Amino acid sequence: MIRVLVVDDEPLIRAGIRMILTSAEDIEVVAEARDGREAVETARGTAVDVALLDIQMPVMDGLTALAEMGRAAPGVRVLILTTFGERDNVLRALGHGSAGFLLKDSAPQELIHAVRAAAAGNAYLSPAATRHVVDTLASPAATVRAEEARRRLAGLTAREREVLALLGEGLSNADAGARLHMSEATVKTYVSRILTKLDCENRVQAALLARDAGLEPSAG
Repeated sequence: MIRVLVVDDEPLIRAGIRMILTSAEDIEVVAEARDGREAVETARGTAVDVALLDIQMPVMDGLTALAEMGRAAPGVRVLILTTFGERDNVLRALGHGSAGFLLKDSAPQELIHAVRAAAAGNAYLSPAATRHVVDTLASPAATVRAEEARRRLAGLTAREREVLALLGEGLSNADAGARLHMSEATVKTYVSRILTKLDCENRVQAALLARDAGLEPSAG
C-alpha cells in the first residue's frame, strides 16, 4: 500500500482528496494535516510514502514545509497540489526537492497517477500545470530562458532530444517507450543520461527545460 499524508487547511478539500485516493486499492490515506508545520511533525512521526501539500496555508505554507520536510523526513516524496500554477512556485518546489506539481482541478485519475508515480520514485508534472505555466510566460525573461535552454540542449544526441521532448509532454517512461518503439528500461537509461548531461536533478526539471527550448516531439 502507498501511504499518503494529505495537507490542506480546508477540511472539504482534504475530504475530497481522501475520497479520490482511497478509491484506489493500492493507496491509503494514513494522516491529514491543516498547515505546513503540522505536516512536518506528522511526516516525522508517521510512516508516510507520499505527501500532498497545498501551497497557500496558514502558520507555514506548503513550499516552506516542503523544505522542512526534506530535512525532517527525507524519505517522503512530496507532491505540490494547488490552484496556483505560477512558474515561480513550480521552480521553488522543484528546487526544494518536490516530486511533482499538479493543479487542484486535475482529473481524479491524474491525482492517483501522480501519487503512484511519486511512490515509484518518479517525478511528475501535470501536463495541465505545465501548459498553464508555459502559457503565462510573456516576459523578456522567457526569451533569456529559451536561449539558455537551447544552449544546454545542444549537447544532446538526436535520440536523446526525442526522449526529452516526450518528457516535456509529461509522458512516463513506459508511454515514451511505446511512442519511440523502445523498452521502458531503455528509456530509463536515456533519461538518466539526459539528466546528467543537462545537470538536472529530476525529470520534471528536464521537462521544463525542454519546454523552455520549444522542443517538440517528432511527428509519428
